[in-house]
Amino acid sequence: MARGVADKAVNGEAGVQNGMRPADGPHRGAAVPAASPEGRDLRPKHEVGNYAIRIDRNGAWHHEGGLIGRKELVCLFASVLRRDPDGSYWLETPVERGRIEVEDAPFVAVELWWKDCDCGDGKPRQCLTFRTNLDQLVTADAEHPIRVHLCPKTREPRPYVTVRPGLEAKINRAVFYELVALGQTEMLDGREVLGVWSEGVFFPIDEIGALDVAAE
Repeated sequence: MARGVADKAVNGEAGVQNGMRPADGPHRGAAVPAASPEGRDLRPKHEVGNYAIRIDRNGAWHHEGGLIGRKELVCLFASVLRRDPDGSYWLETPVERGRIEVEDAPFVAVELWWKDCDCGDGKPRQCLTFRTNLDQLVTADAEHPIRVHLCPKTREPRPYVTVRPGLEAKINRAVFYELVALGQTEMLDGREVLGVWSEGVFFPIDEIGALDVAAE
């Protein structure tokens, strides 16, 4: 089934490119809103189960154990990737949806640009922009936060940045070291914390001292 869906996606037959509506379904003849207030597609879809697609920890896509080598196809699939509130991942077109497996995060942040920019108040502020392994560009801000998960035992950091609602990019080690180099110290709840600023928002990394211990 997943192989057929891949072929359809390339040709636009699965509705990925042409935005086609289902011709029939349980709501036939009823007025069904096309989207929720948050922009989520509410049109009825046929669930096809599991697509046998897996995104590994390095952001590579696999189908039935084989690597999907065509970047154009991966980007097409990624454009219809969604995450449900229960944490499950789906490829969702206007007509059907199927579950896929994601080992960590669906994307990987592989490059970082930083600059001082005018955020609207006339004062220059640092802005951090990431490029993912699929060449998506995302600037860290209130809607695209950076978060750092700390191992409760070793405090080893696992950093992420939100690409779009529910979908994150894991920040690779080299880019994370660049973030740490740009870090500044702030006081949060009486604690001295190292973090980075972007678009006027401070994103904590870890308490001062604890990050050095984890890196040893």
